[in-house]
Amino acid sequence: MKVNFYPPSVQASGNFNFGEILEKKPIGFPQDGGLLKPFSNLFYWAHAWTPGKRSTIGLHPHQGFEICTFVLKGSINHYDTQLNKWIRLDEGDVQIIRSGNGISHSEEILEKSEIFQIWFDPDLSKSLKKPASYNDYKHDKFKFSKFENYSLNGFNFISSKIFISLRSKGNVYRFIYEIILSLILSFKILINLKQLIKTDLIIWYGPSAFLWLPCWLLKILSNSPVYY
Repeated sequence: MKVNFYPPSVQASGNFNFGEILEKKPIGFPQDGGLLKPFSNLFYWAHAWTPGKRSTIGLHPHQGFEICTFVLKGSINHYDTQLNKWIRLDEGDVQIIRSGNGISHSEEILEKSEIFQIWFDPDLSKSLKKPASYNDYKHDKFKFSKFENYSLNGFNFISSKIFISLRSKGNVYRFIYEIILSLILSFKILINLKQLIKTDLIIWYGPSAFLWLPCWLLKILSNSPVYY
């Protein structure tokens, strides 16, 4: 599996109120000119902050999308036409706007505060027919675990391009491809076993329908939780 990193330097930029609110957008709007485009249900993804004084994104409408906002630092004040009042959200709090058939909202980002916002397109053909709603969740409702002295390691066990020609030729060849790939993955797990047994958590991603074999080996030989 190949993982590409897109640092802030190559992300689209934005601002509100003449720079009072700044933005970096891993996934922005088409006119923003970013490298990444909307993917699956993920339509928009932005990190916004106030470098100095508080500033307000004025009242504006949404329809269809589900908008999740995470308060990373400081505080924000939220208003929408469902609540019809202002409420405060602090660091660690989360809000979800299901804009449905229509809602308008405003966000005031307080001094030196940061938010992280994701827009999802659940299925516009259905969500546009549903009434809008708002929910928020306070940080003390979430359970957190703190880890110290850890490291993150990635193992590129195999490139699926090796047998991609087999996979595209039909069901019989695809079956052969899946078996070969599963056996090779299992063999490479045995080769990397010394490193894997020192791992506290394994998150596995792979394209094979026979993943049960390498995953079974990981669970038995590494004695670590395996998620796939």
